[in-house]
Amino acid sequence: MSNDTTLVLGATGKTGRRILARLRLRGTPVRAASRSTRPRFDWSDPGGWDAVLRGVDVVYVVAPTVPGPVHEFVTQAEAAGVRRLVLLSGRGADTWGDSPFGLDMRSAEEAVRGSALEWTVLRATNFAQNFSEDLFHAPLVAGELALPAGEVPDPIIDVEDVADAAVTVLTEPGRHAGRVYELTGPRALTYAEAVDLIARASGRPITYRRISPNEYAATLVGQGLSEDDADHVAEMFVMMERGETASPTEDLADLLSRTPRTFEDYVVRTAGTGAWRA
Repeated sequence: MSNDTTLVLGATGKTGRRILARLRLRGTPVRAASRSTRPRFDWSDPGGWDAVLRGVDVVYVVAPTVPGPVHEFVTQAEAAGVRRLVLLSGRGADTWGDSPFGLDMRSAEEAVRGSALEWTVLRATNFAQNFSEDLFHAPLVAGELALPAGEVPDPIIDVEDVADAAVTVLTEPGRHAGRVYELTGPRALTYAEAVDLIARASGRPITYRRISPNEYAATLVGQGLSEDDADHVAEMFVMMERGETASPTEDLADLLSRTPRTFEDYVVRTAGTGAWRA
């Protein structure tokens, strides 16, 4: 069997499903992998990985939420004849220092960058779509988003740009080998500014309130997250307040030969769908 298939892990996630659509439209042989696909992919079941890796040339990797499994996955990928890995990681992962945030992503980077395969790492900042497809959505619909984020801005990125970047790297063998791209939006804004833009575009009285990391973790537990997951998300904001990831980069523009989508563009598109209606 020739290895010409692109494997997309996390195929039902925010980036995975967008990457799949783009690759299919290009006519690229592609295999979606998640716990609901056949063959099934589960990070906790290495015995099922061989079937998923069969005939694969390049893999888009989204790390599991615990450190470790990507090391074994890379070993199996090498044995299966995979030639390239493209890993989604977090903005400024090498600046996180002693923060407990992102141990899963740092472990995945270690596995991918230490492999014998051609690799590329895409380090993306927080997604604009978190406001409409994730934890921030329900509070916005209810009228108030409360987070432990203050005056340190975040160059929030549109996930459509992340998908475009991933497809570019996945379909251009050799050109991005050994590269780490720090992907951001074109400008940084505070979360209070982001909520104000959403309120104005949606025509609703939505407010922003700053709370402590401990308060936010407790809120997330009340919404059904485990204590570990809630602490992990809250710690991300603690890390962001250091300001080391507050500035935009030119990496996305260099990679795609165009400017990134603005947060305003995301807000206008999304408000038009009625996503923030009460």
